Amino acid sequence: MSTKSKRATIYFDPALHQALRLKSAEAEQSMSDLVNEAVRMLPAEDAEDLAAIEARKEEPAVSFEDFVRELKDRGKLGD
Repeated sequence: MSTKSKRATIYFDPALHQALRLKSAEAEQSMSDLVNEAVRMLPAEDAEDLAAIEARKEEPAVSFEDFVRELKDRGKLGD
């Protein structure tokens, strides 16, 4: 753990806490390292989502009603 790390109190659901403890022992990593790794993934996933949205911004928007109507017209929905 870095000397620049900040301390925080986090409350886990008991089952999640047990799973984290077991994973920590199995991986031979501290619980803090595992939590940091998991939290680090959150903004990375957001960045991927934002990139996907940016890449698709020129695609035409389709309303829900039009989408359902198209599915029905193609026989993908029942009567």
